[in-house]
Amino acid sequence: MDSGYICVNEAGEVRTTKQLRTRAYKLMEEAELRRARLYDARASCVTYLANDGVPDHLLARWAGHTNVKTTKRWYVKPDVEDLRGAATTWGGLHSAQEGGV
Repeated sequence: MDSGYICVNEAGEVRTTKQLRTRAYKLMEEAELRRARLYDARASCVTYLANDGVPDHLLARWAGHTNVKTTKRWYVKPDVEDLRGAATTWGGLHSAQEGGV
């Protein structure tokens, strides 16, 4: 039976977001994983893919978005380690200026 919904149970009945969260949290507990909000897990997944060089249009498809800007704005979240390369570059610029002036 094609309900048009992405997530349904075996009988074709729509799953609510609360049911999905409850099931996901139970699976996290069973796997002895730290409990994470599904939104945060989704953002982490998209950020990981982006940092690994997956093209923007594929990130948007993975996230279910039609607009790449939505994905980049709301889901790609750089952390401290992601920013380390920029900090290193900035440090190199600063060191070069000190030696050359």
